[in-house]
Amino acid sequence: MAGEASSAQGAGSVKESGEMSPIMELVGRSGFTAGMVVQELGWDDDVDDDLRLAIENTIDGELIEDAVEAVDTVLLWWREDDGDVTDGVVDALTDLDEKGFVWVLTPKVGRPEHVDPADLSEAATTAGLSRTSTAANLSADWTAVKLERPRRR
Repeated sequence: MAGEASSAQGAGSVKESGEMSPIMELVGRSGFTAGMVVQELGWDDDVDDDLRLAIENTIDGELIEDAVEAVDTVLLWWREDDGDVTDGVVDALTDLDEKGFVWVLTPKVGRPEHVDPADLSEAATTAGLSRTSTAANLSADWTAVKLERPRRR
């Protein structure tokens, strides 16, 4: 439960002094806000649970797998053996609100299942998205890349 998670001490929690942990600050600066609906795709036992908890605490809710309406953000965990990253990124758009964004998390360079950044850039272009930022410090083992639809003028 989100309420239980926020009271637990850990990387995704608010310290007793009232300060946010470093990961909570990074998550907040990454575009996650209270009340957002975040869909999580590609979850497996290798994901960063501290990051997941920090996101749940920040949005004040749980990550969902199956959306019943448009979501604000998709958190997509992707590994080399998951297949074509373009397919994963395109599938991530299925339930995404037109103003929403996708965070694609891939294992960092040198880790098993690493995804070539060029493949991810090509996937973003094919899906009609722009790579807007990279947050290498969100997780010790995962690199996070934010993809958004181009702004209309």
